[in-house]
Amino acid sequence: MRIWLKANIMANYGLVPSDISLALADQNLEAAPGELGLQGDQAYQYTLKYKGKLHNVSEFEDIIIKTTESGRILRLKDVARVELGSQSYSTTTRVNGNPGVGIAIAQTAGSNAQEVVENAIATLEAASVNFPEGIKYVEMLNANDFLDASITKVIETLIEAFLLVFLVVFIFLQDWRSTLIPAISVPVAIVGTFFFLSLFGFTINLLTLFALMLAIGIVVDDAIVVVETVHAKLDSGYTSARKASLDAMSEISGAIISITLVMSAVFVPVTFISGSSGVFYQQFGITLAIAIILSAVNALTLSPALCALLLNPHNEAHTRKGFIQRFYVAFNTGFEKTTSKYKKSVSFLIRKKVIATGVLSIFIGIFIYLMNTTATGFVPDEDQGVIMSNISLPAAASLERTAEVVEQVKEIVEDIPEVRAVFTNTGSGLISGAGSNYATVILRLKDWNERSGEGQDAQSIVKRLFGQSAHIKDANIIFFAPPTISGFGISNGFQLQLQDQSGGSVDELYTVSQDFVSALSKRPEIQYASTTLDPTFPQYEVVVDVAKTKLAGIDVEDVLSVMQGYLSGVYASNFNKFGKQYRVIYQAEPNFRANLESLNAIKVKNSNGIMAPITEFVTLKRVYGPQSITRFNLFTSASINGAPNDGYSSGDAISAIEEVAAETLPTGYGYEYSGLTREEISAGSQTVYIFALCFIFIYFLLSAQYEIFILPFSVLIAVPAGLSGVLIFANLFDISNNIYIQITLVMLIGLLAKNAILIVEFAIQRRREGETIIQSAIDGAIARFRPILMTSFAFIFGLTPLCGSCR
Repeated sequence: MRIWLKANIMANYGLVPSDISLALADQNLEAAPGELGLQGDQAYQYTLKYKGKLHNVSEFEDIIIKTTESGRILRLKDVARVELGSQSYSTTTRVNGNPGVGIAIAQTAGSNAQEVVENAIATLEAASVNFPEGIKYVEMLNANDFLDASITKVIETLIEAFLLVFLVVFIFLQDWRSTLIPAISVPVAIVGTFFFLSLFGFTINLLTLFALMLAIGIVVDDAIVVVETVHAKLDSGYTSARKASLDAMSEISGAIISITLVMSAVFVPVTFISGSSGVFYQQFGITLAIAIILSAVNALTLSPALCALLLNPHNEAHTRKGFIQRFYVAFNTGFEKTTSKYKKSVSFLIRKKVIATGVLSIFIGIFIYLMNTTATGFVPDEDQGVIMSNISLPAAASLERTAEVVEQVKEIVEDIPEVRAVFTNTGSGLISGAGSNYATVILRLKDWNERSGEGQDAQSIVKRLFGQSAHIKDANIIFFAPPTISGFGISNGFQLQLQDQSGGSVDELYTVSQDFVSALSKRPEIQYASTTLDPTFPQYEVVVDVAKTKLAGIDVEDVLSVMQGYLSGVYASNFNKFGKQYRVIYQAEPNFRANLESLNAIKVKNSNGIMAPITEFVTLKRVYGPQSITRFNLFTSASINGAPNDGYSSGDAISAIEEVAAETLPTGYGYEYSGLTREEISAGSQTVYIFALCFIFIYFLLSAQYEIFILPFSVLIAVPAGLSGVLIFANLFDISNNIYIQITLVMLIGLLAKNAILIVEFAIQRRREGETIIQSAIDGAIARFRPILMTSFAFIFGLTPLCGSCR
């Protein structure tokens, strides 16, 4: 309930704002007068009721402010305008150009985001039936949209990956029955993984689905090894599939156990990672480890049983020479030639150990070099279907002036065909905070399938908006996409807090921050950098002539109370409506607080009831100061936000920040990262230790199995060569070394060790049978060449759909 006081009329009647407070306290109250008849020996007993708090505008208008002895009554409506209005007029919200209200819903810790969104939408749908005519709701930002679209795409990719893996296995095994055995291992492992995910309290999210997609190419490995080994036995003359299965399992059981232990062990260290990066590692690693363990159990039990039941002894006499048979012959001939060349290459490298050592050293050097030079990041930017904007005008710009700029921006974004809805909030910036010179614009983009063309993704639209709004010189306008992980700041760029650790003034901090931002903006790695600290807001300091007020019989508190009542507004009482409690606020009409001259109409009452102009006791001194002051780790700070330029990662931006800080920040000033940038720094510091722990875990596992400390090096020494390939292609495709790359590297440590274990395990068996070291190594490499290629191609083709998928 808004009570707009008319200062001139109030003065004529000798009233001040505190008189309104007294009237509200006297006539807008709850009371319990009591009962009649209690213990009075009466036939009836009555409860006495008072009407209680006022309910509507007319009742408030009739509040009596003053009476005279002659019976005249002065009511509130005589000195003020009463209306059911807004609690605050410092912001203005519009949706698609229409008046609106912005409502943000955030989940509590431990809740499921999808359930929260679904229940919120269901509640809105139910409530919308009773909305007044012309009122409707618009979803500006819905986390489920991005999640549902991503999961749908992942499921499509999951099916495509399964079919491609099935095809690869069929080409190598050339038999439907043989192909069926590894194919069965996929749903067995996946369904079993879902059971354990539920048991551990995990949810089906992008991380777990991503892990399951990779698992498709991995969980068939053990089954492929079993089937291929049984095939080799049948090719060598075995006439019983059961006997071939038993003998094959006696050879490869140890290798399967080793592979499973190694590939699971690499994910043990990731459970020690803390922070949000630890969630990434744990959800991904534990999901994949469960799938791998289940695939091993499947390979040791179900797969050999199926081999004994489904496979038949090989018969070389083929009566049909159709296309498929001709393809088989051509494939096998080509594969035999490839195997022969591979055998010669292995023999050559064994003889020329210097070349082998040199090539391996080169790959290790490349890996070390690229680990230190590849652009880094935390998580890649993702198109979530939303673009945000922060608008900042010069200090103390009025709300009306800011609204004009917002209208210009709205006209620009409405002409962009990819935009579905526009939300504007004048008086508050996403980055800048609250203030009449700040504003926010949120753009809801059309669904991803409606903007799948080139230049229609969120980042391309952001670039377009920067260009189209560049002509608006009256404001600083920046556009950005929301962060990939919600809850860590506003934008996907970098965030830091520049701290004054010397205890200096705000003006000194402002000067340092401007120099820092200016130097930062000149760096090619930085697209933009800005700070919200601004101590140049024009203000007036109220100076009260205490001596003069005392001589007039007025207290200083009375002077300031009158100013607050007219200019600021006072929350004086409450009233009930729509089943809820709302505030009663009185304040002067806008025309009595528009400028300095408005103070002439405001008067204060002395102890004798005489009204005097407040300008007689108060002077206003022009000063400058910040609109708000922030502190970070107890130090006065300036918040700095920005984004990396095209072609640069967040890691490049962080390096640029550190270099600029070393060059420009004076003694007594420091900085701390916040938001996603802080998480990125924290995650990067743990990566080296995680890799080291993975290698140590594998080494001790293999040492325990082989009962020798030197043999595991034959497995581990090949791993850096494979890891270097990841970083080589990451640089070729301009992909930063983000948390997904690091998770992939952890997984590849186990995957690469697996291939080496297959060779080493077979070579050990041949060595124990009396072969020389060199011959056993060559036999191991040739014997496991086919299953290694099968598992590798199955994994590669399993990832192929993922490479082409996007949202």
